[in-house]
Amino acid sequence: MFLELVVLLISIVLAYDYLSKKRVNDVLSYMPGPRSLPLVGNILAYVGQTPEDIFNLISSNRQKYGPLYRVWIFNRPAVFCADPKDVEVILNSSKHITKNSLYDMLVDWLGYGLLISTGQKWHSRRKVITPTFHFKILEQFVEVFDQQGKELLEAINDKADGKTAFDIYPFICRMALDVIAETSMGTKVYAQKNPNIGYVRAVSDITALFSKRLLKAWYRLDIPFKILEPGLYKKQTETIKKMHDFTENVIQKRRAALEKEIVDGKFINQMNTNDDIGINKKMALLDVLLQSTIDGKPLSNEDIREEVDTFMFEGHDTTTSAMSFTLFLISRHPEVQNKAFEEIRDVIGEDTTKSITLHDLNNLKYLECVIKEGLRLYPPVPLIGRRFQEDTEINGKKIPAGTDFTIGIYVMLRDGEYFPKPNDFIPERHLAENTAEKSNPYAYIPFSAGPRNCIGQKFAILEMKSTISKILRNYELLPLGEHVRPMMNLVTRSVNGVQVGLKPRV
Repeated sequence: MFLELVVLLISIVLAYDYLSKKRVNDVLSYMPGPRSLPLVGNILAYVGQTPEDIFNLISSNRQKYGPLYRVWIFNRPAVFCADPKDVEVILNSSKHITKNSLYDMLVDWLGYGLLISTGQKWHSRRKVITPTFHFKILEQFVEVFDQQGKELLEAINDKADGKTAFDIYPFICRMALDVIAETSMGTKVYAQKNPNIGYVRAVSDITALFSKRLLKAWYRLDIPFKILEPGLYKKQTETIKKMHDFTENVIQKRRAALEKEIVDGKFINQMNTNDDIGINKKMALLDVLLQSTIDGKPLSNEDIREEVDTFMFEGHDTTTSAMSFTLFLISRHPEVQNKAFEEIRDVIGEDTTKSITLHDLNNLKYLECVIKEGLRLYPPVPLIGRRFQEDTEINGKKIPAGTDFTIGIYVMLRDGEYFPKPNDFIPERHLAENTAEKSNPYAYIPFSAGPRNCIGQKFAILEMKSTISKILRNYELLPLGEHVRPMMNLVTRSVNGVQVGLKPRV
């Protein structure tokens, strides 16, 4: 009798699984993909995979099933796309802006800030934050890039013996964290001088923790994560609270200072100016948010914290990844390094102590090509996603509502159809006269594209130019240590670090 009940129960579960997935499977019957199992879908393909294996799995699936294929993650349909023509339809749409379920696990940390929000909230926040990247404010940020770059040179100086390989990633990470803290919150966290202080340690811990969750699909859901990893969940909660407390304390202090300026009659609303925005004093993202309104109402401390926390996350991890991999590539290509160094010397001069200006950075054209090629080979964000709220048609192909749509940026940027010799480091392919090689502008999207592209991409490029040029002015990068082994993470990282050598320039 018991066995019969078990068989009946299993039959009911399997029937429910089949019927609940039938419409989606019928709609996607034209699309290739691995065979899925009842209940778990294709989740077993990811079991036992290392972060490094995930990249290989994605590339293998692209070769096996083509640029558009489908999988099931438990009971959730997912479509993987690496076709620029299809990607253009989605990213260029102002309708399909809802992020997919991959981002849900970040809500406890980032709330519904610019990265995760959708609909009217996203549109309003995007409009509010855009002035932060006015060129006059970016010009003032160059001073921060330069100063923190000097701190970086001091930090790596004892590594520059010309014969020792070391992992440059953590040094770049701490520098980038100092930069984003000062430019987004207007405060210093001294990550380079003291990497073990509370907030800096918390940022490092939380990014590592979420990276672990990302690799196990069942840990991305809060309930299984709480049940299976109560210790990690407790640590996540405590770490997020520590970060939120720090951010909220900064917000309260700067709001109080702003209110005092108003009472004392010293306040100048720089948000009401045009060409002169940000000239009178430095304006961090936090200052912009404190002076902004949506529908005539000021943003609450929670609203502001969401955006500041989002910038702290997006503004240091991604830039660290991009800079580190680019430095690695430069170290392995001496002809590129020599060409970049000569340009830097021509533009900035031979005085290595001279502070760099926005004008200087804008004139480093070849270095920008070097950075763009680094972003192509090792994009900091290897995947981005959307979730369709309704049935959607992409170039004649129907995708049902509720589907997670994942765009494989890493795979697209190594597509030989758009990038000849796709695995080679060729900065010249990004020169204006050579860009005709890319017949579709959506083939190269390391910062995403369309209305939901990365709002801080100009900021990131300037920071990378400033930092890399400062390193090259003072040191020669040497091809020491192991080759990088890229792995899937919240951002692209290397299993064995990013190893280079340094030798002081004469």
